[in-house]
Amino acid sequence: MSAPVDYLPIIMQLLVALGFVALTMGITHLIGPKRKTTDVKLTAFESGIEVVGNARQPFSIKYFVVAILFVLFDVEVIFMYPWAVNFREFGLNGLIEMFIFMGTLLLGFIYVIKKKALEWD
Repeated sequence: MSAPVDYLPIIMQLLVALGFVALTMGITHLIGPKRKTTDVKLTAFESGIEVVGNARQPFSIKYFVVAILFVLFDVEVIFMYPWAVNFREFGLNGLIEMFIFMGTLLLGFIYVIKKKALEWD
C-alpha cells in the first residue's frame, strides 16, 4: 500500500518546476525589452508577399482521411515494438495473438482499399 508521503517527491518536483517557470517568466517580463507595436506590425505577412484573399479556404476531406489513416496505422505498428522485444517470452501464444492483431490490421487496410479512401480522384 502506498502512503500519501510516498508522493511527496513528485509533489516537490512539480512545485519546483512550476516555481522555475513562474520565476523565469517573471524575470524575463521585468528585464526584457519593452516594445510598442503598431497596426502595421500586427498585419499578416509571409515571404515578402502581401496577403490576397481569405486564409480560410476549405481543404479536401481526402487530405484529412489520409492523415488520420496514417496516424492510425502508425500507432498500431508502434504496438508491435514491445511484442518484438519480448518475442521469446510470449512463445506460441504471443505469436498467435500477434497474427490475430496483424490480421485485424490487414482487414482494416482492405476495408480502406475497398472504400477507395486513398484515391485522390
